[in-house]
Amino acid sequence: MLPDEIAALMNGQLHEGADQRLEAFLPSPMVQNHAAFLETLDDGSVVCLWFGGTLEGKSDISIYASTLAPGAKAWSTYSQLSDDPDRSEQNPVLWKNGNGVWQLLHTAQPSGNQDECILRARKISFHDGLLSGDEPRVIDLPRGCFIRGRFVRRKDGAWMMPIFRCVSRPGQRWNGSHDTAAVGISHDEGATWTLHEVPGSIGSVHMTIVPMDGDHMVAFYRRRQSDFVHRSESLDGGMTWSEPQPTDVPNNNSSINVIRLKDGRLAMICNPASAATSDARRVSLYDEIEEGDDRPDAIGGCNPIWGVPRAPLTLCVSDDTGISWGTRRIVDTSSGACLSNNSEDGRNQELSYPYILEGKDGELHIAYTYFRRAIKYVRLPAGWIDGGNS
Repeated sequence: MLPDEIAALMNGQLHEGADQRLEAFLPSPMVQNHAAFLETLDDGSVVCLWFGGTLEGKSDISIYASTLAPGAKAWSTYSQLSDDPDRSEQNPVLWKNGNGVWQLLHTAQPSGNQDECILRARKISFHDGLLSGDEPRVIDLPRGCFIRGRFVRRKDGAWMMPIFRCVSRPGQRWNGSHDTAAVGISHDEGATWTLHEVPGSIGSVHMTIVPMDGDHMVAFYRRRQSDFVHRSESLDGGMTWSEPQPTDVPNNNSSINVIRLKDGRLAMICNPASAATSDARRVSLYDEIEEGDDRPDAIGGCNPIWGVPRAPLTLCVSDDTGISWGTRRIVDTSSGACLSNNSEDGRNQELSYPYILEGKDGELHIAYTYFRRAIKYVRLPAGWIDGGNS
């Protein structure tokens, strides 16, 4: 579809697609919409958050949200939850702490300098289907801490905030070459945080933590090197983590999301492509907005690869705690072209940055970036993973 055709569908209305799925394009006033996050609110509504503006890294990028009430036939109108005229506000995560307080956390960076980002948090309220937020506060963690994954309780009761560190190199421009994984730890329901590194994690980012049985937890990572989704584990309830190791799922240096299903299996939504499956390349994530920055790219570390197509959008399933992923079903497909972040000229055709929830009846809620123009929502019926439609 062309950008104008996508825009005409961005009304939040649910309609039935193939194999008994329901689909919608979420309402947004912005021409670029990216990085969906899904959560279930106290009344059973599904909420989707994302960032929108003209171009990722621009200072008009802000956080937006829409909700889908139980039984509703359309998503609500959008709410704008942030508005910093000087920073690009990205990667929203909604979290309910142990005191029952909902908080929005997100990044805020100047231009494409992810190593200079700060983390912000604000209390969120929900009235008549719309979200609103209090004034933000800055989380006291080092600059360059990015977030994407849901928060998880540790064995000792502390909260874990999955973090990827965009590490600054003096006199050099950030390009992802020194990024590592870490865990933010809070013992006071999010008032303060400390940072703990994941060993051997250079290039492993977007950590997603999934509790298993007992003290066993597993985590999954996007890879700057565009090779494979990586996996690490904790055998002591999140207190320590092993070094990330490759799974059998290719990764294209784009975001993934993993949940544990009610039947005990793991479900991963991702683009199973890699540098080995495509020779498409771009200089960097922000090469369209780097004019005037004369610093050289950072050297050393790992070799980040950008531009591998972000498609197809695939649901993978594992029954061995994420070591292997034998079941794979395509949810959506396109060329996946992502050599430009531009969402207005039709060059970008990525299906990326997905998020997934399992509903109370086994249905799957999925939201993802559609051609950088819109956030697309798909609800798959229970049993779809295994070839059923109901």
